[in-house]
Parts: sequence; C-alpha cells; structure tokens
Amino acid sequence: MVTAPKKVINGWAMYDWANSAYNLVITSTIFPAYFVAISSTGNGNGDHKVNFFGREFVNTALIDYALAVVFLIVAFSSPILSSIADYKRNKKSYLRAFCFLGSAACVSLFFFTPTRIEYGIIMFAIAALGYWSSIVFYNSYLPDIAAPEDQDRISAKGFALGYIGSVLLQIICFVVILKPGLFGLDETDKTIGARISFLLVGLWWFGFAQLTLRVMPETSKEERQAKKHVLVNGFHELQLVWNQLKHMPALRRFLFAFFLYSMGVQTVMLVAAGFAKKTIFPNPDDEPKLLITIILIQLVAMVGAIIMSRLSKYIGNLNVLILSVILWIGICVGGYFVQTHMQFYFLASGVGLVMGGIQSMSRSTYSKLIPETKDTTSFFSFYDVTEKIAIVIGIFTFGYMEELTGSMRNSIVALGVFFVLGLFALLYTKKVYDKHYASIHH
Repeated sequence: MVTAPKKVINGWAMYDWANSAYNLVITSTIFPAYFVAISSTGNGNGDHKVNFFGREFVNTALIDYALAVVFLIVAFSSPILSSIADYKRNKKSYLRAFCFLGSAACVSLFFFTPTRIEYGIIMFAIAALGYWSSIVFYNSYLPDIAAPEDQDRISAKGFALGYIGSVLLQIICFVVILKPGLFGLDETDKTIGARISFLLVGLWWFGFAQLTLRVMPETSKEERQAKKHVLVNGFHELQLVWNQLKHMPALRRFLFAFFLYSMGVQTVMLVAAGFAKKTIFPNPDDEPKLLITIILIQLVAMVGAIIMSRLSKYIGNLNVLILSVILWIGICVGGYFVQTHMQFYFLASGVGLVMGGIQSMSRSTYSKLIPETKDTTSFFSFYDVTEKIAIVIGIFTFGYMEELTGSMRNSIVALGVFFVLGLFALLYTKKVYDKHYASIHH
C-alpha cells in the first residue's frame, strides 16, 4: 500500500475543515446555547420546559432525544448505504449527497426563531443526519489513501485542520453575535447573530467540501455484484465482518472498548454547551465568557490531537487511549463538582486536551487493525454503527437522567460509569493487542 499523493491527502483532510464548523457551531456550541436561551425565556419557574408538538420536555433533554433518534436512523441506514457504495464503487456520491443535505439544513436554520421550536428541532436533526451519514464514507477513505504507517499522522492532520477551520468560523460567528451592528444587522433582534451563524456554517461546509469532492477518487470504475438484495446486503456485510471478528481477538476487544467509552466521549461533546449554559453561565451577561470557553476547548483540542498522535509513536496507540480514558474519568468527577467560572475553564481545558486525541487515535487504531480488504467501507460501517449505537445509549441516558433527577450533574455520573467500563475493556484488550502487533513485527 502506497500513500496517495499530497493533493489527495490534503483534499481528504479538507473535509474535516469543512464539516467541523457544523460540529462545533451547530452541535456543540452556538445552537445549544441559543436554544436554551430562547426556550427558557418567560418560563419564570426555572424548569426550562419547552413544548414540542403538544408535549412538554426539558429543553436540553429534547435536543438529546432528537439526536438519539438521528443516531438510531444513521445506525440502521449506514449499513445499507455503505454496502451499495462498496459494490457500486460510488462512495463519493454518498459523501456528496449527505454533505449537501446537512449544509442545506444548516442554511435553513437561519429561519429558526423562538416561535418555531418544532421547525428548529427538525432542521437541527436533518443537519445531524447529513453530517453523521457523510462521516462513514469520509472515514472509509482513510485506508484507501494512506499506508498503515501514515494513518495516525493523516488522521490527526484531518482533525487538526478541522479544529483550525471550525475555530476560525467560530470566531467570525462570535463577532457577528456580539457586534451585529458592525455588519449592518438589527441590534434589537437578539436572535439575528446566532441565525446568521447557522447560515454561515451551511455555506462554509458546502463551499470547502468542493475541494474534497474535486480530488477524492472513486475506489474503482467497476461495479460488483451484491451478494444479497440491496436492502439487506449491508446487514449481510456486517454479518460477514462480525464473523471475521470472531477470529480477530484484538479487533473484537478493541471495538467493545470503543463502544463503551464512545458512550461517554461523544455525549460529552454533544451536551457540553447546554451544560455550561444552564449550570455555569446562566445569565445573558455571561455569554462572552461562554464563547471564550468554547474557543479555548477547540484550541486545546487541536494541540491535543497532535500530541496524542506523537505520543503514540513512543508508548503505542492503546496506551494513549488508556491514558485518555483515565483523563476522561477525572473530567467526569470534576464536571460533577464544578461550580465557578475558573473551575470550568480548567475543566474545559482538560476536555479539549483529550477530545481530539481520542477520536483521532480511535479512528487510526481501528484502521490499522482491520485486515487488508477492498471492502473498507463495510468495516468502517461496522465501526460507525458501533459508535452510533453507543451515542444513542449515551445521549438518551444523559437526557433521561436529567428529566428524572432534575440535574445535569447526575447525568455526568452516568457518563463516568461508561468511561470506567471502557477503561476496564481497554485493559482487557491490551494483552491481545500487544500480541497482535508482536506477531506482525515478527
């Protein structure tokens, strides 16, 4: 396997630059803060309830439930779509389609006002569907374009570019929100800055993705005959991957550990802004402090992804992941007790340090462990389904615990349990993993 030319590698990494703006602004920061602000107005009772098609929900729990539904849809649809992509050799077509769907939904969020709660949640969910569906096809390109020895570096490059691009757009969005008058916007409309931000994300995502779509290859011009009907072939492919896992103990155990700690990692990333807005920065005057904290997380995360990649050369991928999960457990403990702004700044720095590193290292570790095969999309579909089901469980648990107990701090305890289980699973994986690599080098 020879790593693809620099132009292709840079083009692949640019999709991280393009889509990470969505993940930061819509999923993680401005949208949750905006939604909490507009759906809490006028309640007066501090319960943050919101009406959604006639039923009341805690506002942050409603976002959690919406995302859980999206991830469930993605978990069941991606095997079908990735199977078609593997046999038709047209994964780029699906990458393009879901990119366009997600970016269009972000643009549509410009029309999300306080009187259109249902519309806002639906567009938010469609944007999430576009983003997460496109990622499985994006990730599956990694073993196609990079030799195993280059995959850690290239995976980290993608995440690093993603953090740079997303922070750059985030700063632009912050200026629009805090100083709308500079752009000739109506300063009396308190929603205009956030809504312009959603519009910018959609345009940014769509625009920069063209650089990726222009250079990424279709894997092959040849079509392959599907072994089963197209609607069940994807699940047949997953069954084939599952059958192979029975004879690959290192990969099987790693996926189990990945499943457990992903319940925590992805949920933290999805709920952090809502938690911060509700419990640490509830006052409108705190808005600039919240925005600064968000930038801090992203800047540290960019550095964290690079540090983790380099550290893996000295202590190995799995030891880096074990260290990361231990840090995540500490973050959960801190999150339960955090009270002041300064304490939260330290906690946010810790989140940033391990957030990018654990994602990048998980992706490249899995890429190294899968066998040599033309059906990389099927293996990454399995990885994707594993992650999505973990997120469904993690984020539903977080939202349900908040509704049940009335406190997001209790939800953090549940995430801590997921990380502890993930740590034990990684330690269980380590012995077999080390043997796997010893046999390869031997």
